[in-house]
Amino acid sequence: MSVSPLTGAIRPYAWGSRTVLATLQGRPAPTAEPEAELWLGAHPGDPSRAGGESLAELIAAEPEVHLGAPVLAEFGIRLPYLMKVLAAETPLSLQAHPDAAYAARAYAAQQADPSLPRNYTDAHHKPEMLVAITPFEALCGFRDPAVSARVLEEFGLPQLAPVVEALRTGPAGIEQAVRTLLTWPESERPGLIDAVVTSARRCCGADSASGDPAIVASARLALTLAEHYPGDPGVLVAQLLNHVRLAPGEAIWMPAGNLHAYLRGAGVEIMAASDNVLRGGLTPKRVDVGELLRVLRFTVLDDPLLPSRAVAPGVVTWPVPVREFALFRVSLDGSGTPVEVPGAGPRIVVGTAGKATVSAGGGSPVDVTPGVAAYVPDAAGALVLVGDGEVFVATVPAH
Repeated sequence: MSVSPLTGAIRPYAWGSRTVLATLQGRPAPTAEPEAELWLGAHPGDPSRAGGESLAELIAAEPEVHLGAPVLAEFGIRLPYLMKVLAAETPLSLQAHPDAAYAARAYAAQQADPSLPRNYTDAHHKPEMLVAITPFEALCGFRDPAVSARVLEEFGLPQLAPVVEALRTGPAGIEQAVRTLLTWPESERPGLIDAVVTSARRCCGADSASGDPAIVASARLALTLAEHYPGDPGVLVAQLLNHVRLAPGEAIWMPAGNLHAYLRGAGVEIMAASDNVLRGGLTPKRVDVGELLRVLRFTVLDDPLLPSRAVAPGVVTWPVPVREFALFRVSLDGSGTPVEVPGAGPRIVVGTAGKATVSAGGGSPVDVTPGVAAYVPDAAGALVLVGDGEVFVATVPAH
């Protein structure tokens, strides 16, 4: 067993970019349709191909060879993570994911009762992390409710008074504020968001009485979201969240119950291999407000940024409290000095700049360039990189 070239699947969601992934991979741009995500993994929704064969089928045929005995014992015959290169041109939905225990119970109940809504595609949780590879904007976690109350009050809309009052009670009022906005009478939503747009334009105008940067930024966000999702109460729920701007190399972490939405930019994303998503707005897809409210955690996230940690020269990681995955960024300096990447089990390498040669075991090495990936099974042994560029390596934490 050795390294194999890995071919991922590109998902053409409407919010994707017609240039980012194509340019990264050196293909003609713009593309005919938006390209939102490059999936790298063995998820049944779109498994990658390793050496021309389905990675999911390879793992199923020889699980211990690919996963290693510890990973197989803990997670069964499945690659426990999914890696993506994501390219967002327009805002994604407000969403959150259940924790592992809730996902298992809800999926089992859903399987036992066909009358229940089909909210869950599997029995697993979906914590996820994103590292920016271009400037990246996102909404991540609830901010200080006092700031949110001040912003909504500045809009000057009497109908929002109950939401403002709830937020003024502190973190204990976040749940009521969110519930009020997401259950706003459907017939009144277009008028409410139209009024928000009018107020936001006033807040952004040169004659605005407010010089508060938080209010101006929130007003601009409301205008952007309302342009894409008119009449959607998610435009207001977004005002309760941290608006994060990441520089390349910075990361955010979305644990279970964290309400978030990606707005714009490209990044490398890694998550537990699940497709359980509960949406609350800013989307034409199905929204189940009641179920979303059951899984949300209404706590303030003071600092959405996830700190990195250097583990070797040119190698950094972002520690997260999950067993399914770890992510490393490796910066190669062209010196020819081999870099051994920590971790074992099944590993996926994707390039984001320059060129790297991936070696493991006694087999032939594989060259990785931007948007190109390689797969390393557990049985191949230690992963070694050499070259001049940048790659991300997904693996499973040491067992």
